[in-house]
Amino acid sequence: MGHFLIGVTSKATARDVHYGDIKCQLLEHLADSNVFNYTLHERCDTSPDQRSCELLVLEDGSPFCEWNYNGLGFQYQLLAGPAFIAVYSIVGVFFGMAADKFNRVRLLSLCTLVSAAAIGLIGMATSYWHLILLRIMLAVGEAGTNPLSTGILSDLFSEEKRGLVMAIFNWGIYAGIGLAFPVGRYVTEMNVGGLGWRVPYYVSGMIGLIVAALAITTMTEPKRTAISEEADNDNNEVSKPRTVVQTPTTPTESSEKTSIWKVLFQPKILILCIAASIRHTGGFCFAYNADLFYRDIFPGYDLGWSLFVVTFLVGSVGVVIGGVTSDSIVKKYGIRSRVAVLAISQLIATPFAYGSIYLGPTGAMVTLAISYLFAEMWFGILFAILVESVPMSVRSTTVGAFLFWMNNFGGNVPMFVEPVRKAYDYKTALAIFYAGFYLLSSLMFGMTVLFMGKKKSKNTNVHTLAGIENGGFKNSESDNGLKGFPSLENHL
Repeated sequence: MGHFLIGVTSKATARDVHYGDIKCQLLEHLADSNVFNYTLHERCDTSPDQRSCELLVLEDGSPFCEWNYNGLGFQYQLLAGPAFIAVYSIVGVFFGMAADKFNRVRLLSLCTLVSAAAIGLIGMATSYWHLILLRIMLAVGEAGTNPLSTGILSDLFSEEKRGLVMAIFNWGIYAGIGLAFPVGRYVTEMNVGGLGWRVPYYVSGMIGLIVAALAITTMTEPKRTAISEEADNDNNEVSKPRTVVQTPTTPTESSEKTSIWKVLFQPKILILCIAASIRHTGGFCFAYNADLFYRDIFPGYDLGWSLFVVTFLVGSVGVVIGGVTSDSIVKKYGIRSRVAVLAISQLIATPFAYGSIYLGPTGAMVTLAISYLFAEMWFGILFAILVESVPMSVRSTTVGAFLFWMNNFGGNVPMFVEPVRKAYDYKTALAIFYAGFYLLSSLMFGMTVLFMGKKKSKNTNVHTLAGIENGGFKNSESDNGLKGFPSLENHL
C-alpha cells in the first residue's frame, strides 16, 4: 500500500508540495458528484492558460475554475516509477544474497522497520526532493520483503502446503494495491486535523512499525531446507520425486557447476523475460494511473471502492484460478501447456482492458473486473514456468536476474505515458502502454511455447511453486557420504 498510495494521493500531494503539471480545473467543491456539471468541467478543461481560466465565472460572477496542480506530469511519473524501481531492483539482489548468509527474520524485521519509517516520513515531506528521497528509502526496505519472506515460508511449511502458502502471501500485493484506493482517497478527504493527504501515510507508517515490532519479537529463524530434483533439462521434465534435506545454516557450494549465463541466454528464458517485462509494464501503467485516470475522464464519479473490489478481490481470485488451472493442465500436457495458459489468459484480458479505457463508468468497472480476473493469472504461472525451466543449482540466481530486468523495464517504461498523454490524450496513452502491452505480452508468451520442451511431467504430484525458495542449500555431510554413488552425487 505504501508503494501505490502515491498514485491516489498525488493530486492532493502535488498541490501541497508543488510538483508536476498545472492546468485549469473545476473547483473541488463543484467537482462533488452531487453538484457536478459536465459543461462547466469541459470549459475548465479546455482553457489553455491561467488568464483565460480565471476569467471563467458563473452568472453571479463567482469563479468555477482554478489554475492548480493536477497530480500528473513527468515529476509524478518519476516519483512513482524510477525513483522507486531503480533502487528496489538493485537492492533486492543484495538482500537475496544476504538471505543465504544471515538471519532472515532479523533482516525482514529491519526491512519492515525501514519501510514503515519511510511511509510515515512521506507524510512529513515539504518538498519534492523529500518525496524522492523517501521513495528511495521505501524501496530499500521493500526490496528485502519478497526474497526474505519467500525463503522463510519455504522452510516453515511442508512441500504439500507450500503452493497455497505462496498464493496467500502474494495476496498481500493485491490487498495493498486495492486498499491504496479507498485509504488514499477517503482518508485524505476526511482531512483529519487539517492534514489531508498526510494522514494515510502517518497511519500506514504506524501500522508498519507495529508489524516490525511483532516480527522481531515473535518470529524465529526456521531451519533451512533444500528440495532436490533430477530434471531432464532438454525436455524440462521432472523424472524423480523431490527430496527434502535438512541443512546447516551455512550453505555449501554445489558439486556440479552450471553456467548462469548459459541458462539466462537460452531462447526460452530470453523470450519469457521479454514477455514478462512487457506484461509488467502494462500492470504498472494501470496501478500508477488508475485513480488519476478515472478521476480525469469521469469527474463527478466516485470509483474508489469499485477499484478496491477489482484490484483486491478479483485480482486475488485470478491468481488462484491461474495457479489451479495451470497445475491441472500441466499434469496432462507438460510445461508447454502452462505457457499456453499464460498466453491465452492475457489475450482474453486484452479486449476487456480496452473496454475499461473507452467505456462509461459502469462499463469500465465491469470490463476492468473481467480483464483483471484473467490478466492476474499471470504472476504465479510465470514463476512456476521459470523454476521448472532452469537447473536447481542456479535457480535462485536466475529468479533474481529475471526480477531485476523485469522490474527495471516494467517500472521505468511507464514514464512514456506522460509524453503520449500530452501529445494525444490520457486514453491513448493507456491504450498503448496498458491494454496494448497486455496484447503484446500475449503474443510474446505465445512465441515462448515454441521453445519449451514437448514431453509432459512424469511426476504428477510435484508442486511447481515450491521452487521459489532458498533452495541453494545442501547437507555437506550427506554429500561426502555419497562418493561411492556417482549418480546420486551428481543428482545432489
